[in-house]
Amino acid sequence: MKLIIALFFLLIPFQQEVKKIEFPSSDGIQITADVYAPLDEFAPFIILFHQAGWSRGEYMEIAPKLVAMGFNCMAVDLRSGGSINGTENETHKRAKVLGMPTKYINAYQDIEAAVAYARGRLAKGKLIIWGSSYSAALVLEYAGQHQDVEGVLSFSPGEYFTGQGKSNTYITDAAAKIQIPVFITSAKNEVKGWKAIFDVIPSVKKEYFTPLTEGRHGSRALWSKFDDSDAYWTAVDAFLAKNFL
Repeated sequence: MKLIIALFFLLIPFQQEVKKIEFPSSDGIQITADVYAPLDEFAPFIILFHQAGWSRGEYMEIAPKLVAMGFNCMAVDLRSGGSINGTENETHKRAKVLGMPTKYINAYQDIEAAVAYARGRLAKGKLIIWGSSYSAALVLEYAGQHQDVEGVLSFSPGEYFTGQGKSNTYITDAAAKIQIPVFITSAKNEVKGWKAIFDVIPSVKKEYFTPLTEGRHGSRALWSKFDDSDAYWTAVDAFLAKNFL
């Protein structure tokens, strides 16, 4: 299986077109995002959100692989972040210049804006939201509070907001309302941080993946430089194919 996955990704055209766009959040801050190689406008559309201290650059390797699988993708700079893979978080820079708060919870409005923009301008088919670390928790919050997305992938979620004015069941309470397909994964030692969240999700199409290895935190678990990334990809590919292709 490892050889098959490796050969598959060797065939992927990694030089797909990437278009940088901007759109406003609810408070007027301009959000930067990369749209990867748009396919048929009715193809499933994945919005990708990064982990703490990072940027849309987290998905420079991941997004082209998703496009090759048949998905349109948009990787978004949330205002709580920094830089990764040589890509600076432009939304974060704007927020700092304007003196706006950039805690994890402040990025929730950017997720709302990204979904609204994608639904209104880019996505004609199923819309899927994907988060990493703190944004993995916020996409579960979003899916529990809204009915305008068709799927969620969450890499290393947790109750990360207790010091930011939210209860220690903020994400769990929202997860208890999710009826759409959900996929959760993380490093092996992080499972205890999200198992209670997963257990309350009522969706009959919920899945999780726990690596046999130590694994990695967030979406970087899919980066090819990690020896166990193929195991994560196998689980992600199966979930996406089953529910959206």
